[in-house]
Amino acid sequence: MQANLLPLVIHPEVKAALESRHAVVALESNVITHGLNYPANVETALAVEAAVRRSGAVPATIGICDGEILVGMHREQIERFATTPGIAKVSSNNLPFVLAQKSMGATTVASSLMLAELAGIGFFASAGIGGVHRGGEDSMDISSDLIQFTRTNVTVVCAGAKNILDIGRTLEFLETQCVPVVTYQTDDFPAFYCRSSGYRSPQRLDSLEAIAQAIDINRALPGSAAMVVAAPTKPEDAIDSRDVQAAIQAAIENAAAEGVTGSQVTKFIMKAVEQATHGRSAMANAAVLVNTAEIAGQLAMVYHRSR
Repeated sequence: MQANLLPLVIHPEVKAALESRHAVVALESNVITHGLNYPANVETALAVEAAVRRSGAVPATIGICDGEILVGMHREQIERFATTPGIAKVSSNNLPFVLAQKSMGATTVASSLMLAELAGIGFFASAGIGGVHRGGEDSMDISSDLIQFTRTNVTVVCAGAKNILDIGRTLEFLETQCVPVVTYQTDDFPAFYCRSSGYRSPQRLDSLEAIAQAIDINRALPGSAAMVVAAPTKPEDAIDSRDVQAAIQAAIENAAAEGVTGSQVTKFIMKAVEQATHGRSAMANAAVLVNTAEIAGQLAMVYHRSR
């Protein structure tokens, strides 16, 4: 029954890797449909997959296509996701409806983790996780990513949380939900394309071997959540956090003055940051995706070699 309800279509390369217990890294498809414009979205998706392969691991871009769960995509499928208008953004909460309607859906962090675990993949890479939105203490606008971390045990490699979020409250929420968070070779928790969010990391480890051992122990513990491994982007690809924070603060004030409320505030801020950085944030976004994918692949390789 489950096989009929959840039709997994696993790419032959991914299937062979899983069967041989080789390292596989899951990737989301939302960045293809909602993150960048064509053809930059295709170029970035392929660059991210190439980064995973450089590490020796196998990439598995996840998406929903005509009611089937794709675990790993062919080039033609990536092109279809990149050029088809109106593809739904699929998180954990609306995933059943997209599958039932046999629609196309681009997976977010939360739904990608759910489907990666279903396919037997233990590692996932993303540029930045969701979190508690600014003003979330009143609006309760909290990303489902944070909840999904408590329901799966797929290791998440990212460049911290998106810098438009309330990162302090995001870290507090993760601690409350018993989600282990570690940064790689830095004392600061990164913020997407900024190397520092201004918040200290809960835990720092300086080698992938040490992180792999911690992952192994975490997975052996009963009731454990996914581990979040945050690695800052490369210095040459980073944007000065002071510039970003200044743009965010100005955008928040302008949003209030213009009566922008709710979920529209986030979109308003993102557009303001893009304008303030003269388009650099889009390029930095792509660089972060590639960097985290490569580190995720390296970590997955170290983990699998140690087992």
